[in-house]
Amino acid sequence: MNFDLRFPIGLLFSLYGGLLVVYGAFVSDKAIYERSLGININLWWGVVMLVFGTGMLLLAVRGSKKS
Repeated sequence: MNFDLRFPIGLLFSLYGGLLVVYGAFVSDKAIYERSLGININLWWGVVMLVFGTGMLLLAVRGSKKS
């Protein structure tokens, strides 16, 4: 059985990161970011999660090609 845990983790983080990026960029109101000194926390953490998820997916694809 050849199960790579990086693939579902990458999918999960990419999905949630993409949702946060869309919410932070287009849906959310600017007033909710007053407590965070005007920093769009949803957008930035969405980008971080999207990059991490994409990295995990790339590692999973690269690992499956070697075996």
